[in-house]
Amino acid sequence: QVQLVESGGGLVQAGGSLRLSCAASGSISSYTMGWFRQAPGKEREFVAQISWSGGRTTYADSVKGRFTISRDNADNTVYLQMNTLKPEDTAVYFCAGKLFKYSTLEADYNYWGQGTQVTVYS
Repeated sequence: QVQLVESGGGLVQAGGSLRLSCAASGSISSYTMGWFRQAPGKEREFVAQISWSGGRTTYADSVKGRFTISRDNADNTVYLQMNTLKPEDTAVYFCAGKLFKYSTLEADYNYWGQGTQVTVYS
C-alpha cells in the first residue's frame, strides 16, 4: 500500500506561482497519479492527472494552460506546478493514485494524501 504526502502549499498573491509535491512511500511507476482540490463549502474536484509513464496528461478546464503536472518515477514523486494563480484556486489540494487505469473519476482513485492548503489572495 502506497502512502502519499503532499507539500508545497502556502499563501500566495494572485498571479503568483506555487509548486506542489507529492512524495510516495513506495514505487508509483505503475500508478496513474492525480491532483484534486476542495474549496471551502464545495465538493472535491479533479485538477489534473498523469499516466504511469508520464506520457499522457489531462487537466480540468479551469486550470488548463496554468497548471502542469509531472512525475519522477525514480524519486516516487509527483508535482503540480501552478502558475498565474487566482483567488478561486484557493483550496486544499490532494494527491491521489491508482494502479494503471487512466480515469479522472475520483472514485477510481485508491490512495490519497492528507492534503496541503493553497491560499491565493488578491
